[in-house]
Amino acid sequence: MNKDSTGLLYTLFADLLSYPSQDLFSITETCLGEVRGVHPDAVEELKAFQNGIQNLSVEKIEELYTVTFDMQPVCYPYAGYQLFGESYKRGAFMAQLNEAYHAFGYSAGGELPDHLAVILRFLGLDAANRQGEFCQTLLVQGLIPALEKMLKAFAESQNPYVGLLKALQLVLTHTPEKEMSHA
Repeated sequence: MNKDSTGLLYTLFADLLSYPSQDLFSITETCLGEVRGVHPDAVEELKAFQNGIQNLSVEKIEELYTVTFDMQPVCYPYAGYQLFGESYKRGAFMAQLNEAYHAFGYSAGGELPDHLAVILRFLGLDAANRQGEFCQTLLVQGLIPALEKMLKAFAESQNPYVGLLKALQLVLTHTPEKEMSHA
């Protein structure tokens, strides 16, 4: 599938929000390059993330990721959890996501369907999918409010992942003029 610049950005952010790998530094640099060209307002926040991790080993970043997203329930990177907690509504939300993923031939792999990275990869598939009613609703009523809730939980934290989440929020809430003219 052909990736447009927004789709590429979503995929890069999905990679950055996945468990860290040796490629984290190069992915961050690539994401910064893409953000500079499309969403300059998010560059500062992404640079804060980059600066926060640049002197850490991959092992330390893995530890930071685990403490940030796996050990503090308010920061779980699951949109459904952020929106509904551990409730029936989250289960219904995940079932709806799985149904949509199946319809598009997409798989969440071994991850839960409401993980931010899974949703971002799905939204990054192609521009036509992103313009559809389901994807727009998922973005506006799911992903963006979940991010807002996660960022509130961080408050004045110095955690580098705050910059990453803020950059993503800016990218998701800014619609480039090119895409608006196609809507």
